[in-house]
Formats: sequence, structure tokens, C-alpha cells
Amino acid sequence: MKNTLFFILFLSLQLKSQRTLTVGGTNWSPSILPITEAGSNYPGTYESQSNQILLNATVPLLLASGKITMHYEPNSTWNTNLILQARRTGTGTTTCVLCSISGGTSYTTIPSTDVELFQIQAVASLASYSNIPVQLQLSGISVTIPAASYSSRIVFTISAL
Repeated sequence: MKNTLFFILFLSLQLKSQRTLTVGGTNWSPSILPITEAGSNYPGTYESQSNQILLNATVPLLLASGKITMHYEPNSTWNTNLILQARRTGTGTTTCVLCSISGGTSYTTIPSTDVELFQIQAVASLASYSNIPVQLQLSGISVTIPAASYSSRIVFTISAL
């Protein structure tokens, strides 16, 4: 009986110690005016809503930490002159008093390989944050980029520091 109970508790602790991340929000399709005249001041940078993406993250118990990384996966027509960036615009909500989120409040360019967006520290309990808002920025739009539909997917990952 003791062995079985130990195994069940061990399995339960293993499941609790996993970092988890879920991503919510909506697709972003900025309305870009057609560039029709030379010399007109067309914006080359566009920003999404401040909460375009909402992240829910959990870091395991006691003195653990996690980092949120991101990268983009372009479609086949993506123009490499377009620059995607993201930043964290808030901390979301949590019930953990001694937990903290750091970094990510300035725009970070999203490359095709992982780059850190921010970190979560759990001091005395499970760090569970919900609705961490992330804003996107698209820049590099100019008359030299062919008029077309471009799309890309942003992948967020949570891992140990």
C-alpha cells in the first residue's frame, strides 16, 4: 500500500512541476493604406491593440522560474524587410504575492529563432499568471515592398531559465 501511495504522490508532484503556457487573443490584420504618391507621409510602422495577445503562464512551486520566448514562422511570401516586434504591456493577474514578472516592456524584434520576451519568478508558491497582455508592432513598410498579403505566425514558449 505504501509503494502505491508513494507512486501516486510522485506522479502528482511531477505533473504539478510542469511549466505551462497558453496563448489567446485574436489575429491581427493592420489596415495599411495603399502607397500611391511619392512624397506623401505614409506611416511605416503599425501597432496592434495593447492586449492583442493574452498569455496565461504557470511556473512550478518554490523558487522556480520560467522564461517566455518567441519566434516567428513566416509564410512563403513573407518579405524579410518587414519587422515584427512584441512587448509586454502589463502583468496580467495573479494570486501569488511574492511572484514577479520582469522584462519585456520595450519592443523586442521577433526573429525566426527563439528570443526571450520576459521572465517569471516564483518565490514561495506556484506562480500562475493570467491575461498577460502583449502588443505587436509591424515596421519596415515602404514603397519598396511589393503590395501583397503577408502573414506570419508567432510562437510563444515557456521554459526554465
